[in-house]
Amino acid sequence: MKKKAKGIQERYPCGPPNLEPLIEQMMDVRHDLLRKEMAYKKMDKVHLVNQKSARNLLHYMAFRLHDLRDLQLLLSEWGLSSLGRAERKVQATVDTVLHTLHALAGRDFETKEKPPVGYREGRAKLEDNTEKLLGELPPGRRVRIMVTMPTEAAHNYDLVKNLLLGGMNCARINCAHDDQAVWASIIENIRHAVEATGRSCKIHTDLGGPKLRTGPMASGPKVVKLRPARNELGETIAPASAWLFAEGEKTDAPKGASASLPVPATWLAQCKPGDHIHFFDARGAFRRMKIKETSPAGVLATVKKTCYFTPGLILNLERKGVKIKHPTALVGEELPRIPNAITLKAGDALLLKKQPVEGSNAVFDKKGKLKAPATVSISIPSVLDDVHEGEPIWFDDGKIGGIIEEKQAGAVLVRITQTKPGGELLKAEKGINLPETKLNVKALTDEDLEDLHFVVRHADMVGLSFANRPADVEDLVHRMKALRKDHVPAVVLKIETRMGFDNLPAMLLAAMQAPSCGVMIARGDLAIECGFGRLAEVQEQILWVCEAAHVPVIWATQVLEGLAKLGLPTRAEVTDAAMGQRAECIMLNKGGHIVEAAKALADILLRMQDHQTKKRSLLRKLSIAERFFNQVDEG
Repeated sequence: MKKKAKGIQERYPCGPPNLEPLIEQMMDVRHDLLRKEMAYKKMDKVHLVNQKSARNLLHYMAFRLHDLRDLQLLLSEWGLSSLGRAERKVQATVDTVLHTLHALAGRDFETKEKPPVGYREGRAKLEDNTEKLLGELPPGRRVRIMVTMPTEAAHNYDLVKNLLLGGMNCARINCAHDDQAVWASIIENIRHAVEATGRSCKIHTDLGGPKLRTGPMASGPKVVKLRPARNELGETIAPASAWLFAEGEKTDAPKGASASLPVPATWLAQCKPGDHIHFFDARGAFRRMKIKETSPAGVLATVKKTCYFTPGLILNLERKGVKIKHPTALVGEELPRIPNAITLKAGDALLLKKQPVEGSNAVFDKKGKLKAPATVSISIPSVLDDVHEGEPIWFDDGKIGGIIEEKQAGAVLVRITQTKPGGELLKAEKGINLPETKLNVKALTDEDLEDLHFVVRHADMVGLSFANRPADVEDLVHRMKALRKDHVPAVVLKIETRMGFDNLPAMLLAAMQAPSCGVMIARGDLAIECGFGRLAEVQEQILWVCEAAHVPVIWATQVLEGLAKLGLPTRAEVTDAAMGQRAECIMLNKGGHIVEAAKALADILLRMQDHQTKKRSLLRKLSIAERFFNQVDEG
């Protein structure tokens, strides 16, 4: 006897859900996706190969206009998609959930509007765009590695070759440093190494962009400091070396010498290895140097204690058992001036001036009353027209914080609100961040426009620094098309300001006018602009938005920095590198141990890729589970 089929209300193990409110909410979301797409009137500017991705991006931004948390909870309670991984195919995800809800309710879901991308197509588009931008998939690894090229790469072919063999897939040239001759030599070495190793390597060039920095400081006194190397206990482990040369005939100091001192030629000619030079330094401390080497060009001497030299300081030459005819000499005038710095602490005033004046400290009268605040100029004077009272300002990578207190004629008064205890020194050429100011500064400088002639001929991708508006991106694309009609390099948006983050979706749509594009998360400046507490949230949102646009992301700034520079990573930076595998590429900065860093990063990525992709945890077989049940069986 056949069993009677259960009714739809009896099929649920936990009782039937109330499906109509769920269907209604999902339909509202769906209608918004389609309305927002129709409202966008610039789709014809988007390159044909990117139009489906652009539509999906518009859907995602409309999707995220809704607070979906309660809806997610209700859907997941009934074993349905929680919508948490809809980025690559938003409408397809929404329509699939609606089909299922309607089926559970006993009716059909009919629609005429087809999704721009399906489940497999969304994944395929991101993978294709990644290969187009960053090169072919590395063997056994999903995430590419980009390495910033040091100047040394122009003449050290083995360094470039070892980086390729160590795991580098993209080489980054920072156009803010060196010149076109150096860049050309680096690229030549890369091409040669690619041919020799059989590895592929894309070339990324970062345009310098506008640099908002403090102006020059007034020159300080002529002082040379010699300081020996010390260990953690303060014990001297290596003496400091000074190069003594004849006044007016300066010669290059040998490797290892940390300072050069001018002295009379006749006195210098008397010096012999093993002689000693004793003196009272600029602070009145008695010191003794030992001469190690002599040559026609000069004398190399070492000292085991810190000492300071100024012009006119008296040096006395002594030789054991021998009386020297002219033992005394004066240090000459050819000493470098140390740059001054402005001392700032919380509560101080700082005047930012449009005029290119030399920075100076605050001036006080005899009674300690302030006569004039500390003053410094700014590298882009027009920025002072954009600021408003009450807006925050940061200097030197966030070491000094302040508030715009008052706008004056040709200047802005800043009230310092944050420094380390005891104050902080503000020096020349230190970065300035204005996270809440709408800056009217073009992303492309005159230098960038000059460099662009070289870049479009040699680079696979061009990084747009200080990208803040869609107009910045359109300007770059237009100029590259004018310079090279047969091939336009890919555009990489460098997101380093709050404005750039806020305008990211619109800038992506502008970048999609080129066949290929990407995004670099410049986490250093971005942390200052958005606040260190928000950095994790902001970088996650960038990853989501770019995934919706099927645009590859480059995870940058301070990745394995301790390993690259010092040869020893910290626990935190290893974890950070592992988290970066949710991007399509991770960038390493230059350092003395960069080859080791590239190899270590490749190993970290290889280990992590079977556990995580984007937001999704992958349920790879775990050896810990296998060991556990082996122990159970043995017990």
